[in-house]
Amino acid sequence: MKNRIEIIGVEHIPDISEGVELGEVIVDSLRKMGFELRDGDIIVISHIIVSKAEGRTVDLSSIKPSEFALKIAKESSKDPRYVELVLRESKRIVRMRRGLIISETVGGLVCANAGVDLSNAGIGRAALLPIDPDYSARKIREKIKKLIGVDVAVIISDTHGRPLRSGAVNIAIGCSGIEPLFDRRGEKDLYGRELTSKIICIADELASAAELVIGQADEGVPVAIIRGYRYQSSETPATVIPRREEDDLFL
Repeated sequence: MKNRIEIIGVEHIPDISEGVELGEVIVDSLRKMGFELRDGDIIVISHIIVSKAEGRTVDLSSIKPSEFALKIAKESSKDPRYVELVLRESKRIVRMRRGLIISETVGGLVCANAGVDLSNAGIGRAALLPIDPDYSARKIREKIKKLIGVDVAVIISDTHGRPLRSGAVNIAIGCSGIEPLFDRRGEKDLYGRELTSKIICIADELASAAELVIGQADEGVPVAIIRGYRYQSSETPATVIPRREEDDLFL
Protein backbone atom coordinates (compact mmCIF):
# COMPACT_ATOMS: atom_id res chain seq x y z
CA MET A 1 0.00 0.00 0.00
CA LYS A 2 1.39 3.40 -0.98
CA ASN A 3 1.77 6.22 1.56
CA ARG A 4 1.38 3.89 4.53
CA ILE A 5 3.31 4.70 7.69
CA GLU A 6 3.48 2.46 10.75
CA ILE A 7 4.43 3.49 14.29
CA ILE A 8 5.50 0.67 16.60
CA GLY A 9 6.24 1.07 20.30
CA VAL A 10 9.34 -0.84 21.46
CA GLU A 11 8.55 -3.01 24.47
CA HIS A 12 10.87 -4.67 27.01
CA ILE A 13 13.02 -1.54 27.50
CA PRO A 14 14.49 -1.94 31.03
CA ASP A 15 15.11 0.87 33.51
CA ILE A 16 18.20 2.55 32.09
CA SER A 17 21.28 3.21 34.21
CA GLU A 18 24.42 5.21 33.48
CA GLY A 19 26.82 3.64 31.01
CA VAL A 20 24.25 1.46 29.26
CA GLU A 21 24.61 1.20 25.45
CA LEU A 22 21.17 2.19 24.18
CA GLY A 23 21.83 0.74 20.74
CA GLU A 24 22.33 -2.68 22.33
CA VAL A 25 19.25 -2.27 24.53
CA ILE A 26 17.05 -1.37 21.56
CA VAL A 27 18.29 -4.27 19.44
CA ASP A 28 17.81 -6.70 22.32
CA SER A 29 14.30 -5.39 23.06
CA LEU A 30 13.28 -5.70 19.42
CA ARG A 31 14.53 -9.28 19.34
CA LYS A 32 12.34 -10.09 22.34
CA MET A 33 9.40 -8.61 20.43
CA GLY A 34 10.24 -10.66 17.35
CA PHE A 35 10.57 -7.44 15.35
CA GLU A 36 13.32 -7.00 12.75
CA LEU A 37 14.63 -3.57 11.86
CA ARG A 38 14.91 -2.67 8.18
CA ASP A 39 17.00 -0.17 6.26
CA GLY A 40 15.12 3.13 6.26
CA ASP A 41 13.34 2.63 9.58
CA ILE A 42 13.32 5.64 11.92
CA ILE A 43 13.93 5.18 15.64
CA VAL A 44 12.52 7.89 17.92
CA ILE A 45 13.91 7.86 21.46
CA SER A 46 12.65 9.83 24.44
CA HIS A 47 15.51 11.95 25.74
CA ILE A 48 14.95 10.74 29.31
CA ILE A 49 16.60 7.36 28.71
CA VAL A 50 19.42 9.01 26.76
CA SER A 51 20.03 11.33 29.71
CA LYS A 52 20.03 8.38 32.12
CA ALA A 53 22.47 6.40 29.96
CA GLU A 54 24.81 9.39 29.70
CA GLY A 55 24.78 10.13 33.42
CA ARG A 56 22.78 13.32 33.01
CA THR A 57 20.63 12.83 36.09
CA VAL A 58 21.27 14.67 39.33
CA ASP A 59 20.49 13.88 42.97
CA LEU A 60 18.61 16.95 44.19
CA SER A 61 20.04 16.53 47.68
CA SER A 62 23.48 17.40 46.26
CA ILE A 63 22.32 20.81 44.98
CA LYS A 64 22.82 23.98 47.02
CA PRO A 65 20.51 26.70 45.68
CA SER A 66 21.72 30.26 45.16
CA GLU A 67 19.97 33.30 46.59
CA PHE A 68 18.42 33.98 43.19
CA ALA A 69 17.11 30.40 42.99
CA LEU A 70 15.66 30.72 46.49
CA LYS A 71 13.87 33.94 45.49
CA ILE A 72 12.35 32.39 42.34
CA ALA A 73 11.41 29.23 44.22
CA LYS A 74 9.58 31.22 46.89
CA GLU A 75 7.59 33.13 44.27
CA SER A 76 6.69 30.00 42.31
CA SER A 77 6.35 27.42 45.11
CA LYS A 78 8.98 25.25 43.42
CA ASP A 79 11.83 23.25 44.90
CA PRO A 80 14.76 25.72 45.07
CA ARG A 81 17.17 22.91 44.17
CA TYR A 82 15.22 22.33 40.95
CA VAL A 83 15.28 26.05 40.17
CA GLU A 84 19.03 26.10 40.75
CA LEU A 85 19.49 23.30 38.21
CA VAL A 86 17.40 25.22 35.69
CA LEU A 87 19.58 28.28 36.16
CA ARG A 88 22.78 26.25 35.82
CA GLU A 89 21.56 24.69 32.57
CA SER A 90 20.60 28.07 31.09
CA LYS A 91 22.81 30.22 28.91
CA ARG A 92 20.37 33.11 29.22
CA ILE A 93 16.87 33.77 30.54
CA VAL A 94 14.47 34.68 27.73
CA ARG A 95 11.30 35.18 29.79
CA MET A 96 10.26 34.55 33.38
CA ARG A 97 6.65 34.72 34.53
CA ARG A 98 4.69 33.15 37.39
CA GLY A 99 7.63 30.91 38.21
CA LEU A 100 8.03 29.58 34.67
CA ILE A 101 11.49 30.13 33.25
CA ILE A 102 11.90 30.22 29.48
CA SER A 103 15.59 30.02 28.78
CA GLU A 104 18.15 29.22 26.16
CA THR A 105 20.04 26.12 27.18
CA VAL A 106 23.78 25.72 26.95
CA GLY A 107 23.09 23.67 23.81
CA GLY A 108 21.13 26.52 22.19
CA LEU A 109 17.57 25.21 22.64
CA VAL A 110 14.95 27.70 23.85
CA CYS A 111 12.49 25.90 26.12
CA ALA A 112 10.75 25.89 29.48
CA ASN A 113 12.93 25.33 32.54
CA ALA A 114 16.02 24.57 30.42
CA GLY A 115 14.59 21.11 29.75
CA VAL A 116 15.24 19.99 33.33
CA ASP A 117 12.77 17.17 33.99
CA LEU A 118 11.61 15.60 37.25
CA SER A 119 9.33 13.05 35.56
CA ASN A 120 10.73 9.52 35.25
CA ALA A 121 14.17 10.63 36.44
CA GLY A 122 13.99 8.60 39.66
CA ILE A 123 12.96 9.44 43.21
CA GLY A 124 14.68 12.62 44.37
CA ARG A 125 16.44 13.08 41.05
CA ALA A 126 16.19 15.41 38.04
CA ALA A 127 17.12 14.69 34.44
CA LEU A 128 19.07 17.20 32.37
CA LEU A 129 19.08 17.27 28.59
CA PRO A 130 21.87 15.33 26.85
CA ILE A 131 24.91 17.54 26.33
CA ASP A 132 24.93 16.92 22.56
CA PRO A 133 21.73 15.17 21.40
CA ASP A 134 22.93 14.98 17.78
CA TYR A 135 26.03 13.10 18.90
CA SER A 136 23.85 10.86 21.08
CA ALA A 137 21.65 10.02 18.08
CA ARG A 138 24.66 9.33 15.86
CA LYS A 139 26.27 7.07 18.46
CA ILE A 140 23.09 4.97 18.82
CA ARG A 141 22.64 4.78 15.06
CA GLU A 142 26.23 3.64 14.50
CA LYS A 143 25.94 1.02 17.25
CA ILE A 144 22.81 -0.46 15.71
CA LYS A 145 24.45 -0.62 12.29
CA LYS A 146 27.50 -2.32 13.79
CA LEU A 147 25.36 -4.89 15.63
CA ILE A 148 22.89 -5.89 12.91
CA GLY A 149 24.05 -4.16 9.71
CA VAL A 150 20.87 -2.09 9.31
CA ASP A 151 20.97 1.58 8.28
CA VAL A 152 18.33 3.52 10.22
CA ALA A 153 17.72 7.13 11.21
CA VAL A 154 17.60 8.13 14.87
CA ILE A 155 15.72 11.04 16.46
CA ILE A 156 16.06 12.09 20.11
CA SER A 157 12.81 13.72 21.27
CA ASP A 158 11.56 15.88 24.11
CA THR A 159 8.18 17.36 25.02
CA HIS A 160 7.75 21.10 24.42
CA GLY A 161 5.00 23.65 24.72
CA ARG A 162 4.19 26.13 21.94
CA PRO A 163 3.83 29.91 22.28
CA LEU A 164 0.38 30.32 20.74
CA ARG A 165 -1.24 26.89 21.16
CA SER A 166 -2.37 24.94 24.19
CA GLY A 167 -0.91 21.53 24.86
CA ALA A 168 2.59 20.15 24.40
CA VAL A 169 4.00 18.00 21.61
CA ASN A 170 7.20 16.07 21.08
CA ILE A 171 9.95 17.71 19.07
CA ALA A 172 13.35 16.58 17.82
CA ILE A 173 16.29 17.82 19.89
CA GLY A 174 18.82 15.55 18.16
CA CYS A 175 18.96 13.46 15.00
CA SER A 176 21.25 11.35 12.82
CA GLY A 177 20.76 9.86 9.39
CA ILE A 178 17.86 12.10 8.38
CA GLU A 179 17.55 15.59 6.92
CA PRO A 180 15.49 17.37 9.62
CA LEU A 181 14.05 20.08 7.34
CA PHE A 182 12.23 19.57 4.03
CA ASP A 183 12.61 22.73 1.96
CA ARG A 184 9.79 22.87 -0.61
CA ARG A 185 10.44 26.39 -1.80
CA GLY A 186 10.39 26.58 -5.57
CA GLU A 187 7.90 23.73 -5.94
CA LYS A 188 4.43 24.35 -7.41
CA ASP A 189 1.12 23.83 -5.62
CA LEU A 190 -1.93 22.14 -7.21
CA TYR A 191 -2.71 25.30 -9.16
CA GLY A 192 0.81 26.03 -10.36
CA ARG A 193 1.58 28.69 -7.77
CA GLU A 194 5.22 28.64 -6.69
CA LEU A 195 5.87 27.97 -3.01
CA THR A 196 8.07 30.67 -1.51
CA SER A 197 8.20 29.95 2.23
CA LYS A 198 7.25 26.32 2.79
CA ILE A 199 9.87 24.56 4.92
CA ILE A 200 8.59 21.54 6.84
CA CYS A 201 10.27 20.30 9.99
CA ILE A 202 10.17 16.58 9.23
CA ALA A 203 12.10 15.67 12.38
CA ASP A 204 9.56 17.39 14.64
CA GLU A 205 6.62 15.81 12.80
CA LEU A 206 8.11 12.34 13.20
CA ALA A 207 8.92 12.95 16.88
CA SER A 208 5.36 14.11 17.49
CA ALA A 209 3.89 11.12 15.64
CA ALA A 210 6.00 8.73 17.70
CA GLU A 211 4.64 10.28 20.88
CA LEU A 212 1.29 8.65 20.12
CA VAL A 213 2.81 5.32 21.21
CA ILE A 214 5.58 6.62 23.50
CA GLY A 215 3.33 8.84 25.61
CA GLN A 216 4.46 11.42 28.16
CA ALA A 217 3.34 10.44 31.66
CA ASP A 218 4.48 6.82 31.48
CA GLU A 219 7.89 6.25 29.93
CA GLY A 220 7.45 2.46 29.96
CA VAL A 221 7.67 2.69 26.16
CA PRO A 222 10.38 5.31 25.58
CA VAL A 223 11.27 4.17 22.04
CA ALA A 224 9.23 3.92 18.85
CA ILE A 225 9.94 2.70 15.32
CA ILE A 226 8.46 4.58 12.37
CA ARG A 227 8.33 2.54 9.18
CA GLY A 228 7.27 3.52 5.69
CA TYR A 229 8.22 7.19 5.63
CA ARG A 230 10.65 8.05 2.84
CA TYR A 231 13.19 10.58 3.99
CA GLN A 232 16.43 12.10 2.78
CA SER A 233 19.45 10.63 4.52
CA SER A 234 21.72 13.29 6.00
CA GLU A 235 23.94 14.19 8.93
CA THR A 236 22.47 17.69 9.22
CA PRO A 237 22.12 18.27 12.97
CA ALA A 238 18.89 19.17 14.76
CA THR A 239 20.60 22.40 15.82
CA VAL A 240 19.48 23.88 12.46
CA ILE A 241 15.84 23.68 13.58
CA PRO A 242 15.56 26.51 16.17
CA ARG A 243 15.04 29.95 14.66
CA ARG A 244 17.89 32.37 14.98
CA GLU A 245 17.25 35.13 17.50
CA GLU A 246 17.13 37.75 14.74
CA ASP A 247 14.39 35.75 12.96
CA ASP A 248 12.20 35.28 16.04
CA LEU A 249 8.82 36.95 15.63
CA PHE A 250 7.97 37.00 19.33
CA LEU A 251 11.08 38.40 21.01
